[in-house]
Amino acid sequence: MKLAFIGLGVMGFPMAGHLVAAGHDVTVYNRTKTKARRWVRKHGGEMAGTPAEAARTADIVFACVGNDDDVRSIATAKDGIYQGIEKGAIFVDHTTASATLARELDAAAKERGCRFLDAPVSGGQAGAENGALTVMVGGRKGAFREAKPVIDAYAREVRLLGPAGAGQLTKMVNQICIAGLVQGLAEGMNFAQRAGLDGDEVLDVISKGAAQSWQMENRGRTMLRDEFDFGFAVEWMRKDLSICLEESRRNGARLPVAALVDQFYAEVQALGGSRWDTSSLMKLLTRP
Repeated sequence: MKLAFIGLGVMGFPMAGHLVAAGHDVTVYNRTKTKARRWVRKHGGEMAGTPAEAARTADIVFACVGNDDDVRSIATAKDGIYQGIEKGAIFVDHTTASATLARELDAAAKERGCRFLDAPVSGGQAGAENGALTVMVGGRKGAFREAKPVIDAYAREVRLLGPAGAGQLTKMVNQICIAGLVQGLAEGMNFAQRAGLDGDEVLDVISKGAAQSWQMENRGRTMLRDEFDFGFAVEWMRKDLSICLEESRRNGARLPVAALVDQFYAEVQALGGSRWDTSSLMKLLTRP
């Protein structure tokens, strides 16, 4: 298929590469042109000067940028995706953003005569590089059926969860759960160290039981070694949690743990850890 991919950050760069590897014709756009040129040198394809130019003639346009304002700047602004996308084409937004924005973009797609799917992802940079992301989708069934075989190039799970906005709401659930898990893991590992236990041995045992989680398997040992210069950045998690907390104020859900962990992350940022991995909550427990 003829595809466009907008946004070549740590996630988008490898995701777009998987589309080329799957045999698709891909045109990319990135605000920083040097990164787009580097992608073309590595994967082939073409680069466009604007999102509208990238979207023109594409069957499906993908995007993965930073936040609601970033999405608007590449979608509905002058020279944005909706200025170039063909009628009947599909716009798939992989950005973690608000459900309100998803519904806004869905309405704009209807006016344009194209289709929209909100499709935030989970799995981090490693998942993007390994083609093993989980993709949570909101939108119409017809558009989903057409887009899923293409998304499969970089995903191990792709699921339609409801109308526009459902993908973003599901990603919020994901981040709410992760926040509590990481704090619990940090407290457990700190407790083990202060109790004089061998943390690695503890992880080996409890990861075979009910405490097992992705966070434990992938972050427990790096927590014990005070290693945080990698992974999903604290500033990104705070952005996601702010979306969760804003949505909870609308729907009446109580998020006391998520709100508390968000404040802990604010403390990590105060230590200079905005780009540390989310597992750096451990830092607040191990400092003097």
